[in-house]
Amino acid sequence: QLRQLFGSAVPAFPPKFYLAMTKSMADERRSQLEQYLQNVTLDSNITNSDVFIGFFRKLQQDTFKIQTQRAFLDVYLADGSNIRLDIQTSDTAERILEVTSCKMGLSRELIKYFSLFFFQDHDDGVLSVVKKVADFELPYVSLQSMKELHCKLGIRKWYMDPSLDMLLMDCRASLDLLYMQAIQEVERNWVKPTERQMQELKFLQKNANKAKFLELIREMQFYGYVRLDPCICDYPEEGCSADIYVGNNEINCCVKLATNQTKEVSFKINRLRSWQVTFLGATKDGEDDTLELRFEYNDSGTWQWIILYTKQAFLLSSCLKKMISEQMMKAAREGQE
Repeated sequence: QLRQLFGSAVPAFPPKFYLAMTKSMADERRSQLEQYLQNVTLDSNITNSDVFIGFFRKLQQDTFKIQTQRAFLDVYLADGSNIRLDIQTSDTAERILEVTSCKMGLSRELIKYFSLFFFQDHDDGVLSVVKKVADFELPYVSLQSMKELHCKLGIRKWYMDPSLDMLLMDCRASLDLLYMQAIQEVERNWVKPTERQMQELKFLQKNANKAKFLELIREMQFYGYVRLDPCICDYPEEGCSADIYVGNNEINCCVKLATNQTKEVSFKINRLRSWQVTFLGATKDGEDDTLELRFEYNDSGTWQWIILYTKQAFLLSSCLKKMISEQMMKAAREGQE
């Protein structure tokens, strides 16, 4: 059906094996199908089509045996409050975001700067953003399938260039969203202010000076970045643990070496050629799924693959796409000027 609508824009479907498959053949085909689905979703014209959305809506509902019916859904803000929505279980994330934005008074032209995310708010104060919710995804169904993870659905800004804050400052609802998220990220140690900057932030917060607060925090390290949970990295050597921040056209890794020394490495987006996400299966204890994101990087004139083992690989992939998209749009604007 997609081929009929979009022709050669749809990548070729992986060929089938007509004889009994060995384990290695089955693994190869699974990998090809994963890559096919990832490539298909790169084209927004395809993912926004009725054929695509209809297929995945039915697939999600059939997989988890959830019929279309009325339900209530909570969407959380960064300050811990929530908006309760009266929805249909078959409503897509795009629809849920529109309704949430309307309830908040967010102007329609600014909705594109926000998105829905699944996150975990841990008792120890750690905030984990699990993944960005795809526009065609059914948030109600996904939450039912992720019950054991105790995930919540939240609204957060969705751009990687901190300077874009300026476009949202004149709308009260968007200003409130940015301010709440900025405070949350300071409290959860995502942002790295100096001691003096922290004192200034506290003063501005006490006086509820939201615009000045956001103006000051834009100067601080890692503001506007997405922080991943600690993961394993194979750079500069295999098996290193790493804290990863993604934003402002880089993947910043604070890597702990075998010698217990730490090394900060910045992988710049303009030196990255391609990346891929691979599902590696469950861990030995059978509890968690292991995902691998590998990207091809130009390090001093030599191309090499850097590998990260993280359950948030799809979130990282979404961030990379977003940064590249923003770079292209910025270059187009500058070209017109």
